[in-house]
Amino acid sequence: MAQALRVALAGLGTVGGGVIRVLDENRELITRRAGRPIEVVAVSARDRAKNRGVDLSRFAWVDDTASLAEAEADVVVELIGGSDGPALALARRTLAAGKGFVTANKAMLAHHGLELARAAEAAGQPLKFEAAVAGGIPVIKGLREGAAANAIARVYGILNGTCNFIVSKMEAEGRDFAEVLAEAQALGFAEADPSFDIDGVDAAHKLSILASLAFGTAPAFGDVAISGIRHLLAADIAEAAALGYRVRLVGVAEADAHGLFQRVHAHLVPNDHPLAHVTGATNAVVAEGNFVGRLLFQGAGAGEGPTASAVVADLIDIARGEFGPPYAMPADALATSGAADSGERRGRAYLRFAVADRVGVLAEIAAAMRDAGVSIESLIQRGANGDGSVLVAIVTHEGPERCVAAALERLRGSQSLMGEPMWMHILG
Repeated sequence: MAQALRVALAGLGTVGGGVIRVLDENRELITRRAGRPIEVVAVSARDRAKNRGVDLSRFAWVDDTASLAEAEADVVVELIGGSDGPALALARRTLAAGKGFVTANKAMLAHHGLELARAAEAAGQPLKFEAAVAGGIPVIKGLREGAAANAIARVYGILNGTCNFIVSKMEAEGRDFAEVLAEAQALGFAEADPSFDIDGVDAAHKLSILASLAFGTAPAFGDVAISGIRHLLAADIAEAAALGYRVRLVGVAEADAHGLFQRVHAHLVPNDHPLAHVTGATNAVVAEGNFVGRLLFQGAGAGEGPTASAVVADLIDIARGEFGPPYAMPADALATSGAADSGERRGRAYLRFAVADRVGVLAEIAAAMRDAGVSIESLIQRGANGDGSVLVAIVTHEGPERCVAAALERLRGSQSLMGEPMWMHILG
């Protein structure tokens, strides 16, 4: 049998321990599928004494994580996290040393993916990152290989399990955001500081990677328009349901002659769309190809098992010698596309206002919409809240987004508004 693929592993948290368990439990199957054994030979983590539920005595321990690049290994797996710091130092040193690199680090790829792709190609080594987007769902491989013959018109989906857990729980139980967030933290679905998740940053990291693969463009995280679900109310969920929609945090990317459009934003999703039925901490990605049609990738987007499975799948590919350019085409062939102007995009919108309960408020809002060129499809006012406000929900007819933005700007500073309006796009 061929010589084993030797792996150095950085990071022994939930996923790192999971990688060792997958390799141990499925050793015979993995060996047959890879054509040779895959063996962890060296590891590194912050705390050497911590009990991680796996036997680490059989591996060489490296205190300085970046020094794993010089370990007697063929591939380094990075599961530390963070866009810079030790993770990036390890990536650069590993590729410079002429070794393969596998990572689950979407933040690092979103910020430094082009640099690392060029380094991998110069070294003739693999850079693999299936686990960086959507956990165990093979969406990277699906776009890079399975849909390689297609021009992709649009890629979009539910990319953050924490947010989807929260909104689907609010939907099922009629509870407010803060209460459900606290439960998500208690259950381990959300971090103690959940900002990266609930403010849309985690989803935006993933979207920038998907967009690069789908459209052959250089990763452009800085061009992603980002907002999250922090200001979502139970009333928004209820209004959406009454209108035949469900609320989901959706990342959308499209490329055309005007540039690359990337946005993470709360959307109203029609009840008959597949994304409306994705609940809990699940991820789902839709890609629309000109020959293959609509592809739906759905499954567990995080957790020990799914993410470790994706890491090991990358190692199996490397053991077989199956790898190409990290972003499906040589890094120098990736286009540099400017950010498309969202103002010219056409669509329908849901707008929610908390307003003072007094005469003339509806007329003020309607006048702002009229003057900005926004056509109103429906307007609903709900009863008074405990703070003296009432909720006004508007659904617009299809029109340019710049008109909605202009209407909201006209209302900025109005004494009638109590808090910031909520703007959600309706997925078309």
